[in-house]
Amino acid sequence: MGRIIAIANQKGGVGKTTTSINLSAALAEMGKKVLVIDADPQGNTTSGYGIEKNELDNTIYELLLGECSVGDCIIKDAVKGVSILPSNVNLAAVEVELIDADKREFILKKEIDWIKDDYDYIIIDCPPSLSLLTINAMTTADSVLVPIQCEFYALEGLSQLIYTVNLVKERLNPGLEIEGVVFTMFDARTNLSTQVVDNVKSVLNQRIFETVIPRNVRLAEAPSHGMPINLYDPKSAGAESYSALAKEVINK
Repeated sequence: MGRIIAIANQKGGVGKTTTSINLSAALAEMGKKVLVIDADPQGNTTSGYGIEKNELDNTIYELLLGECSVGDCIIKDAVKGVSILPSNVNLAAVEVELIDADKREFILKKEIDWIKDDYDYIIIDCPPSLSLLTINAMTTADSVLVPIQCEFYALEGLSQLIYTVNLVKERLNPGLEIEGVVFTMFDARTNLSTQVVDNVKSVLNQRIFETVIPRNVRLAEAPSHGMPINLYDPKSAGAESYSALAKEVINK
């Protein structure tokens, strides 16, 4: 049975999409069968895998509205071992469209239940907000992985995210856990990055991954080439870090 991990943080620019793309590719490289669900209307995970998001007929938007089946939406083997449930800007309207929908917090879960046994891991890239899409991701997931940028405001909003996870656990998905916190955009040259890591470790009563994702030029370049980092530059620090993170996720 597939393990479903939602990658969430309502702050933007913390490395959610980078982590969704590169963790899934690293898991696939280790022989796992992976599905990535792009639940963000920006569709950056979709385009980060080289898919032309604005030319798609069937996306997660059509799926949530019941206009197609989950099998119709999935793009198989975008890279070896990784299939994508894509997204584009249409998804921004879904909250309004589903305003009167019955059990609207569980629409994604109901669809993914059909196919979750086909994959070892399902990774969901959440939008940078605690919206209906994020709630759908959390009712579908077994756990939530939280990327935190190594910057001064790292902890801002984190308590709200943890509160939301606990609320979903209490009311909608009793099995939901926090997978852990992963530090991103770490710059070893600055004291600030180290201070942020120490600060978060001292106040956060959550599992923290040992792997820290560095600030890395090649990692930033890879999406514009439509490739995960392990294909774009397998010897880069970014590729090695996501490989290490994937091992931690598997060994959990």
